[in-house]
Amino acid sequence: MALIVQKFGGSSVANRDRLFNVARIVANTHNEGNDVVVVVSAQGDTTDDLIAKAGEITHDPSKRELDMLLATGEQISIALLAMALAEIGCSAISLTGWQAGFHTDRAYSRARIKDLDTERIESELARNRVVVVAGFQGLNRYDDITTLGRGGSDTSAVAIAAALHADLCQIYTDVDGVYTADPRVVPNARKLDTITFDEMLELASLGAQVLNNRSVELAKKYSVNLEVRSSLTNVPGTIVKEVVDVEGMLIKGVAKDDKVAAVSILEVPDQPGISFKVFSLMAQNKINIGIILQSVGRSGNKDLLFTVPLEDAPLTQRLLEENRSRFGGREIKVDTDVAKVSIVGAGMQSHPGVASKMFETLYENNINIQMIATSEIKLSVIIKKEEADRAVAAVHDAFFR
Repeated sequence: MALIVQKFGGSSVANRDRLFNVARIVANTHNEGNDVVVVVSAQGDTTDDLIAKAGEITHDPSKRELDMLLATGEQISIALLAMALAEIGCSAISLTGWQAGFHTDRAYSRARIKDLDTERIESELARNRVVVVAGFQGLNRYDDITTLGRGGSDTSAVAIAAALHADLCQIYTDVDGVYTADPRVVPNARKLDTITFDEMLELASLGAQVLNNRSVELAKKYSVNLEVRSSLTNVPGTIVKEVVDVEGMLIKGVAKDDKVAAVSILEVPDQPGISFKVFSLMAQNKINIGIILQSVGRSGNKDLLFTVPLEDAPLTQRLLEENRSRFGGREIKVDTDVAKVSIVGAGMQSHPGVASKMFETLYENNINIQMIATSEIKLSVIIKKEEADRAVAAVHDAFFR
């Protein structure tokens, strides 16, 4: 008998038929003699609909109240799935995030898990029940509901798997694994049998929407056995693990992130402490920084360029304008009409010419590069948003044809 955590995304529980499809998958796993904890997201577009409802009331909702609202989406899903399981003869109980023991910090809308008390989950498993947990949510020290941010249900599932020392954590989606590119953009994208934690983390951080990057970080940290597979087809998925065949594919995937903004601070003083002043301001306001570039100083000035999540672009611009006296600068620009296209693969470390091939491909397709960032296993470029899909397809063909 094994302990298995299964996570189902919003599209997998979007309607009655899909709810019962998930219920059958869960019941079959349980009937094979396994203990099962299920984590579910809100149905379909529920979260977006709830955000739209908030927008009907105010253009600037309190993050605390928004968390209170958004948490209801997952509560609908867990109750309906528990009912569906009972309907097909499988004993189940639904638990909210706080009932399941999730304690978070107080960062509304993007909270991080501080502690997970699994006592309630374990007591329900001991009664031979399937435990259905609301992903994406927890409770802070003030007993306020918090949410973990987009993709937070993946993080909830992996956290439970880590805390319970589960034998396997399965992330069910509407695709049957991790692909070399988004199959909707690149029809000839290939499904991967395996991928390393590091490669998956880079792909997730760079825009691949199969897994949330925080969930991959947790899985790597606690050595969680992770599988990505489809809830719609009964085929093996992609295994995410520490090490795969080192002589395998040079590049594992091409990713696109069009939820990014490019920030330019032009002609700041070329002196110590300027970067600290800018990026400490971003950190204090919990704005994540992506690519960072700094020009060589000239005439006593330099340019500072970086990327931020698109949703943080208005706040970033406001903070920089309000605090310009701290770091100077002739002009501040925030460009939201950009996208990040990246290639990822552990094989890049030992194969020269990868960057050249990517740049040549973009040149041949008349796609201009605005910014570049590299690491041992990734290469990212910032380009115009309207050219992103064309760039992904061209780069994928260059490496996988």
